[in-house]
Amino acid sequence: MTSDNEQPELTLRTDGPEETRSAGRVLGWLLQPGDVVLLQGDLGAGKTTFTQGIARGAGTDEVVNSPTFILLNEYHARLTVYHADLYRLDDPDEVAALDLPGVSLDGALVVEWPERGAGLLPDDHLLVRLTYRSPEQRELAFVPRGHRSRELAARLSSALAAAAGGEG
Repeated sequence: MTSDNEQPELTLRTDGPEETRSAGRVLGWLLQPGDVVLLQGDLGAGKTTFTQGIARGAGTDEVVNSPTFILLNEYHARLTVYHADLYRLDDPDEVAALDLPGVSLDGALVVEWPERGAGLLPDDHLLVRLTYRSPEQRELAFVPRGHRSRELAARLSSALAAAAGGEG
């Protein structure tokens, strides 16, 4: 897993849940089968809100909730989005049993609390560190690891810049 001291390729601040969802939606448009997005942040940092945007961007109209008690949800659209929440898992064998690298082969994998699965998740991933700044503001730092995730981060940066340019 990516260490906390690696520099993000892209950092943005969002003001309110809709902006956080919107950033996720842009990422969801760009995802392809095999892509892995790891969401790291404290409780209430916006991980599930960001995932809601990812699923919308991938084309689903399904309700997206945290899979804390189910562990893995699937959202079907243009591509399947697999949403895992490892918060309640303490044993690496429980994480291994989910076979998250295998799950990601035919869709995109989004994992909340990836530190619980350290060493068991795909090496090529886009880590998104979500930080609570205020009740409305979040900071999202995108740290790519691997060729595909670097490409994804670059495309995301371009898409977000184009979207911001179109707002004025």
